[in-house]
Amino acid sequence: MDVLRTPDERFDNLPDYPFPPKYVGVESRKVPTLRMHYVDAGPADGPVVVLLHGQPTWSFMYRKVVGVLSDAGMRVIAPDNIGYGRSDKLTDATAYTFRRHVDWMQGLVTGLDLREATLVVQDWGGPIGLSVLAREPDRFARVVATNTILHTCDPALAGKLAWAHHGVDDDRVMLQETLLDYVALYQRSPDINPSMFLDAVAGPLDPDVLAAYDAPFPDRSYKAGLRQMTALIPLTRNDPGAAIGRDTMAALRRWERPFLTAYTDGDPPTRGWDNVFREHIPGASGQAHTTITGAGHFVAEQQGEKLAAIIAEFVGKTT
Repeated sequence: MDVLRTPDERFDNLPDYPFPPKYVGVESRKVPTLRMHYVDAGPADGPVVVLLHGQPTWSFMYRKVVGVLSDAGMRVIAPDNIGYGRSDKLTDATAYTFRRHVDWMQGLVTGLDLREATLVVQDWGGPIGLSVLAREPDRFARVVATNTILHTCDPALAGKLAWAHHGVDDDRVMLQETLLDYVALYQRSPDINPSMFLDAVAGPLDPDVLAAYDAPFPDRSYKAGLRQMTALIPLTRNDPGAAIGRDTMAALRRWERPFLTAYTDGDPPTRGWDNVFREHIPGASGQAHTTITGAGHFVAEQQGEKLAAIIAEFVGKTT
């Protein structure tokens, strides 16, 4: 199984990203031990905040959040999913599975022995990170969810989401056409560059910022994980990822520690999931849930300082 590592020089002089690289070995069944990169900023004895990115970004997206939180005395851990950022990249697309992404992120949490952590999740950071929480609930003290979902295909989601993604009866599903277009684009396009999506959704962005999002991927051989992640979106209840999502939601229904939603006002693909989480997770009751204005899907890129302020206030109030 071939593994690539993006040359270090690709990450030289990134804007507002001065963090020295750190690595931890992570494992999953039938895959060699891989090197996962993470940012570790702020005082070592500060309250731990774990920032999980999604697709097609990497920890660079959280650079403004890392700066604010570390200056406020928190220890901030911002990993790159395997296949992203400075982490190792498998060249075989089929080696990337939902369960392995959860295994790898669990490996970081246990490998660094993180405890009493605040988990912050966006996009795929939610399905992956919340599934790690379901496996390791005692390591987390609270959760901040922003612009994320859980893949369950549950028929009970009908009418609750801006983008349809749910079962109908016993053997049908209802899916947003744009969601299927997005999945198809990633599988059929000759090439994919993260900057195209970042600029379209969060732009216009400066050229050096766009280049930073593309930095992990020198050529197509590095992009198997980037391309495969959309193929892992469960589109039916029979998908293994939907089973993981249902198990994770079952664990969240028992989660009584603080759970905060901070979604934006400009992200139709995830709109409605904030209400679903607030409805079903005991720890969400009575929290100061908020809506971040002036941002779309990539909230940390567009409103990073505001997101950081919400996280810091939440940690302070619930510690």
